[in-house]
Amino acid sequence: MKKKWIGCTLALLLVSGSVVSAHPGRTDANGGHTCRTNCERWGLSYGEYHYHNGGGSSSGSKSPSSAPKSKSSQKSTAKPAAPKPAAPAYAKSGLKVYVNGSVVKFDSEPLVYNNINLVPLREIAEGMGAKVVWNRDAASIGVQRGNHKITLTIGSKTVYYNGKSETVSVAPKVMDGVTYVPIQVFARGLGAGVNYTEHDKILRISFKE
Repeated sequence: MKKKWIGCTLALLLVSGSVVSAHPGRTDANGGHTCRTNCERWGLSYGEYHYHNGGGSSSGSKSPSSAPKSKSSQKSTAKPAAPKPAAPAYAKSGLKVYVNGSVVKFDSEPLVYNNINLVPLREIAEGMGAKVVWNRDAASIGVQRGNHKITLTIGSKTVYYNGKSETVSVAPKVMDGVTYVPIQVFARGLGAGVNYTEHDKILRISFKE
């Protein structure tokens, strides 16, 4: 009798389980359908697609598009490294200039640009005993010492030695109201010998008297 009662109980449980999973509604070719009636009664949500054959509900599954993005696909928020400041085009050179053994004193510091030394025109011309003539309309400078004459133009790399043109590496330039000229070009144009020593930054200009 006891075994018969247990058997009846199991049969009822199986029937009730099949009733829950087999609530009213037509199924499609896949054995499932969308719940539209008394969904809560059957433990479902309205509009939830599910199967009657134990396949489970599809409403709880996530589409691939909702998956979290990988770290590699996320945009980096790191700031790019700040560019290094560019080195100044013109820098103080610390150059010392001697003319026939006498030091030339400059009111403004000599400069260096692309490894070319530039010095203030007025002081170097005086130190070399040269005469300077300005043509402000043409922005040109005429410098003469004895039979040697050199003509330079501000911003131009063309230099005239006794009327013959040559191209130099660096043009004369005006900075802070001071006219700078490439010293070696200037000295040779006036017939001087030039000797430069890198380790002590000394340029020696010599004339044959």
